[in-house]
Amino acid sequence: MDRMKRQAAKNREAARTLRNRGQETKAKEMEARADALESGRVTDRTDEVSAWISWGFGRR
Repeated sequence: MDRMKRQAAKNREAARTLRNRGQETKAKEMEARADALESGRVTDRTDEVSAWISWGFGRR
């Protein structure tokens, strides 16, 4: 869960930067992504995917 909170914070920072550059549409997309990360609608599968890759390479 910490990874997702950190990523949401990075997305919000990127949205601020995009707004400063005049790219409001992209900034809204980044804000929406941050909202999704914080709301729990997105599931962090990083560890699961990593385990499957390790298992797959170990089976050769």
